[in-house]
Amino acid sequence: MQYTSHYTSPLGDILLAADEIGLTGLWFEGQKYFARYLDKEHEEKELPLFDAVKRWLTIYFAGEEPDFTPPLHFTGTAFQNEVWEILRSIPYGKTMTYGEIAQRLADQRGLPHMSAQAVGGAVGHNGISIIVPCHRVVGANGSLTGYAGGIDKKLKLLTLEKVDISAFSIPKRRNTR
Repeated sequence: MQYTSHYTSPLGDILLAADEIGLTGLWFEGQKYFARYLDKEHEEKELPLFDAVKRWLTIYFAGEEPDFTPPLHFTGTAFQNEVWEILRSIPYGKTMTYGEIAQRLADQRGLPHMSAQAVGGAVGHNGISIIVPCHRVVGANGSLTGYAGGIDKKLKLLTLEKVDISAFSIPKRRNTR
């Protein structure tokens, strides 16, 4: 059974989801893939885990690095879970490229290389944003791309962590006509 709770952040409302093992979801309301890993049958209920997650978020949004991580429960594919574990290793205030993540994954698997695009797909489907910091992943050319919560939120999260964003670029919107 999954449970949900809500958190109001400076960047908008957040939906939290958890099961008996740990946090399964953290989504900005209305983001791409919103509540993708949330069971249809769930119950809104305050749990001690949600208290810990909200404490973590409050510290984070105050511009400080939390010194703990609430229990997490990844519910993606084996590949996605591997990528998300690598995301967890990106230090606060630092960034990593999709290619660097792909190479780390290849090294872990004893392969010469892996697809940065496949990594990008897994990063984009991360269901526990902020705590699993997909906002710290950038394109090889410094492009701030691929954040399900939106580029504006990605910029604000990186700025909150005091990342020098002057070297990064915002991708131009593609003409969809």
